[in-house]
Amino acid sequence: MVKHVILWQLKEAYAGEKGTAVRQGIKEGLEQLKGIVPGLVDIHVQIECLPTSNADVMLDSTFTDAEALKNYAVHPAHVAVADEKVRPFTQSRTCMDFEV
Repeated sequence: MVKHVILWQLKEAYAGEKGTAVRQGIKEGLEQLKGIVPGLVDIHVQIECLPTSNADVMLDSTFTDAEALKNYAVHPAHVAVADEKVRPFTQSRTCMDFEV
């Protein structure tokens, strides 16, 4: 199994309450990929964070193996969500992939 964890910071224009709809859109878009992308075992997007956080959105996903993660990156459903709901609204992305 492979974990794929991402932290995003939203662009300044979407800070705080202004970004509520953006965060919800990211969550809904990514979480609906379960059952669509082969090898995606579990996916959860956290959008509620404490004030001590320096990220706005966290993706925690699990794949059957590294090949499934590689295929997820180019899967049309994932690319559509990334292009429409994530990339236009985020200013930074930090990623960590590891085996479990």
